[in-house]
Amino acid sequence: MMRELGYADQPMITALWGDKRTIWDHKSNGTHVDIFFEKLEMNHDIPFTKRLEIEPFTIPLADMLLEKMQIVHINEKDIIDTIMLLREHEIGEGNIAETIDAQYIASLLSRDWGFYYTFTTNLAKVRDKAAAIQELDEDDQLDLSKKIQALSDIIEKQPKTFAWKMRAKIGTKSKWYKDVEEVRR
Repeated sequence: MMRELGYADQPMITALWGDKRTIWDHKSNGTHVDIFFEKLEMNHDIPFTKRLEIEPFTIPLADMLLEKMQIVHINEKDIIDTIMLLREHEIGEGNIAETIDAQYIASLLSRDWGFYYTFTTNLAKVRDKAAAIQELDEDDQLDLSKKIQALSDIIEKQPKTFAWKMRAKIGTKSKWYKDVEEVRR
C-alpha cells in the first residue's frame, strides 16, 4: 500500500527493526511516515494493543498525550502541541468522544515510575509554558490550569504497583528512560 501511494521505505530501518517499526518517505512531496507495530518504542513504551480499535481514524487522545509526554528532552514544539491538545479536549475517564482518558494514563503510569516521572515533569513544563503565553486569554489560562490539575490529581490518586514504589526509591540516580537515536533520512 505504501509503495502504491508513492512512498519508499528506508531499507536499513526495515532490515534492523522491520518487525517493530518502518519508516517511509514520499518520493516527490517529502512526506515522512513512521509506522510502529504493537507499541511506540521511544524514551518510554506506549502499548497499542486494544487501543487502535477505540477511534476509527487515529489513536485515542490519551495516547496522543502520552506520545508527547514520554519525550525526556521535550522541546517547545511538543509543549505547544500538548497545550493545544489540552485546550481543545476535556479530561475525563473512559473512552468518551473528544475526551482525554486520564484513568488510562494514570493506570499506565502507575506501573512504570520512569514514565510517570517523565510525564509529570513534562506536565509541569506544559503548565509553566501555558501560564507564560500571552496570547491565551484569562479563560483559556484558567481552563488549562484546571485540566492540568485534574489530570495530575487522577495520576497521583492511582494506586502504584510494588515495582513502581521500589523504582521510585532509586529515583533519578539511575537512568529511567531509553535513549532514542535520531533516524537519519
